[in-house]
Amino acid sequence: MYDVVLLTLDSGEDGAAGCGSGGDCCSAGPAGSRADCADTPRVPVLACADALTARGARVESVTARSDAEIDAVLARLDGPPRPDGLDWPDPDGKTRLVIATASDSQLRAVMRRMVRRYAPPPSRRPSDLAGNRTVPDLPPVGLLPLDPARSGTTAAETFRDLVGQLRLPRDPAGVAAAVLDGRVRRLDLLRNDGGSVTLDGALLGAANDDGQPLAWRGRVEVDDAVLSAGDDPLFACAIGNAGGYAELAGLALLSTADPTDGVVEVAVAVPVVARSRWGRQRVRLEVRRARGRAVAVTPRDPEVPFLDDGVSGTLSRKRSWWVEPGAWAVYDH
Repeated sequence: MYDVVLLTLDSGEDGAAGCGSGGDCCSAGPAGSRADCADTPRVPVLACADALTARGARVESVTARSDAEIDAVLARLDGPPRPDGLDWPDPDGKTRLVIATASDSQLRAVMRRMVRRYAPPPSRRPSDLAGNRTVPDLPPVGLLPLDPARSGTTAAETFRDLVGQLRLPRDPAGVAAAVLDGRVRRLDLLRNDGGSVTLDGALLGAANDDGQPLAWRGRVEVDDAVLSAGDDPLFACAIGNAGGYAELAGLALLSTADPTDGVVEVAVAVPVVARSRWGRQRVRLEVRRARGRAVAVTPRDPEVPFLDDGVSGTLSRKRSWWVEPGAWAVYDH
């Protein structure tokens, strides 16, 4: 039987908090303080642990409050020592990991640490690493959503997070069954030269207080295709691994983003001024798309706001993303 670690983040990496990002952490408790919540497992975690235990799994719940504590959990997925001394995942391990997340950014935080653990430095690249990858096959993970609001009453509400997009089980019993009996589903991973990872996608650009997009400029290249040389005003640039960043104000940006096809889809929205037959001016959006293995964005403005797997930031210099085909994996039903 399996040892299963249920990992919850108390203080989310990338600015995502374990408490507060998905509603109240505790259903009851004096004052409802963050400290009280940090030490009280969320109801879905308890339910998932019960379902796993009922099936004979040995379950341990861990609340990580730092990168070091996340790393200590990930170390349990290591394989036997290698002659080259690299940390490497165990493909036949009996320890399984379930990540309980209140947001996609928390999942991203754990996967970023996993990549840092298992990605060998270029100078020590082993011969058994696939030529189109910089990381080995990462250990599969179970995903347990903590935010009940994300199960929504409409399709748009249900599928807005990554678990919904991937049609993975959301309820604790379903997650437990997938971890113990389900199949392993391998997915593409985006790495970037800033040292992080992207599981779903990134959206570059911002809007004013009225929700109107603000123009910015930057060079956007996908392999050998240039979507913008840096002279056009851009309202948005979507970099899609999955489909969560596919729209801008109702306009479809990405059309075929698929986290299993080994490529990244990129789109830019360019405002174009057109004149009617009566000489009136109107602005329409032109969407340019390309697919490839890598994308580079070089901002021409001092700072370009972005959202990457739910994490906000600003881009002030060139940033490149590239695809690691099938690098990470989830337990599916």
